[in-house]
Formats: sequence, C-alpha cells, structure tokens
Amino acid sequence: MDLDFSDAELHRYSRHILLQDVGAIGQAKLRAARVLVIGAGGLGAPLTLYLAAAGVGTIGLVDHDTLELSNLQRQVVHATARIGRNKAESAAETLTALNPEVRVETHSIRLDAETARALIPRYDIICDGTDNFATRFLLGDACHLLGRPLVSAAVLRFEGQLSTYKSHLGPPHPCHRCLHPEPPPDGLVPSCSEAGVLGAVTGVMGTLQATEVLKEIMGIGEGMSGRLLLWDALDTRFRTVKLRRDPGCALCGEAATIRDLSAHAAPPPLVCVAG
Repeated sequence: MDLDFSDAELHRYSRHILLQDVGAIGQAKLRAARVLVIGAGGLGAPLTLYLAAAGVGTIGLVDHDTLELSNLQRQVVHATARIGRNKAESAAETLTALNPEVRVETHSIRLDAETARALIPRYDIICDGTDNFATRFLLGDACHLLGRPLVSAAVLRFEGQLSTYKSHLGPPHPCHRCLHPEPPPDGLVPSCSEAGVLGAVTGVMGTLQATEVLKEIMGIGEGMSGRLLLWDALDTRFRTVKLRRDPGCALCGEAATIRDLSAHAAPPPLVCVAG
C-alpha cells in the first residue's frame, strides 16, 4: 500500500490521520478506493461531496438526467447556473473544485442490465442513490451476482432508511430481496416528485451513506450488513432493526432462481435520485 503522501495531502487529511482508527493506512485505503454512485441527486449530492472531501481516490457517477430548478432544494452538489446540464457532469465540476486530487469518472447514461454488467466490476463499492424500484432491484441483483457490496439509502417525505448489502459473501449476510422479495405494484409507493421530501432529510441520509462507505473501505467499526436503519425526522428518532438472510430467497437463498440479469433486460426508467 502506498503510504507516500505529499505535504498538501497530509495537511488536507490531517484530521483523518489523527484518528486512531484511520491514520495513514486508512487514508491510503481511501485514496486507493473506487466507488460508484448511481444518481447525482438528493442522496448522491451529500454522499459524493463527503467521499470527495475524504479523499476517495476514484468516484464514478451515473446519471443521465438534466438539472432542473426544483432539484436545487436538496441536490446541493449543483448550482443554479447549471440548470439544463447533465447532473453527473455538473456534480463532477463541484467535486473536482472541492478536491482536485480525486478522480471523478462521469457516466451520463441510463443504468440498465448491460451497463450495470460493464460498470459494476470496475469499482469496489456501489452506492444506490435512486428513488426508482426498477433500478434499485437491478442494482441489488447485479451487486450480488457480480460480487460487490451495495450501500443503499432511501428517503420519502420526512423519513429515511439505510442498509449495506454484502450477500455475495454468503451467510449470514442478507441481500436486498431478503427484505423486499419483489418490487411493489406500480403506484403503491409514491416517488419524491409525487409525495415530496424535506431537502435536509436527503442530506442526513446521504451523509450517513457516505459514512458507511468510508467505514467499508477502511474496515473499521460495525457495518450495516444485516441491519436496517430507520429515521423519522419529525420525531427525531432513529431505530435499527435486524435483517436476516432468507433461506428461500430467490437471489441468495439455498435454491436461488435468479442467476443472471435477464429479468432486467429492458432499461428501467431512471427517475432521479430522491426526486
């Protein structure tokens, strides 16, 4: 592992390096890491800002959408002057300005089975920042089948949830289908664009997501695999529930029936990222 830091890096990351659980070795792990973020919106904005600030060496951004005025209430990685631009490219501009030592790879595309198969193996950790069940299930299935951990957050109105899925490692780690075996029927769960979301809620959940990514990279603390964090902002209440691996799960169970991404052959509509 390369522990040779420039004077500028030592100064920039000094508060990390002072931490006993991080130090120079942890910072070197961050610099060597490659993280793919799906969605440069409400969740992806704080998530990528903190990944870049922390010195994660390579950040991949997937988002085909263009920036709208209504996005700016929560998508803090963007700016008013960039309305109409691609979100991945807009976010990359901000991240590079924040930390020029970080490499940002933009993928201004719609995520589908083919692009998931091509992109996911190129990164160490995958982050789900979408609010679209079709894309969420595609990511969960792809990360299990392609052997990558998935750090997933979701928000709606005044609530958020967070978990990490590492089912590719085998028992006891559950997959996303152990929690939700199938997507809900169309129209049952509204999107943020339909039901609304308090902008700061996406900030909290995206920042928690970034924290879990940094912990996974450095191998510190207790991860969220096998646990689901639930937050109610109106009550200022966090609670954590256990997630157990389902032996009958179609994706990670003993007689799994999902062995490829053929069920996701049609491109899902990527409704962006926390609305």
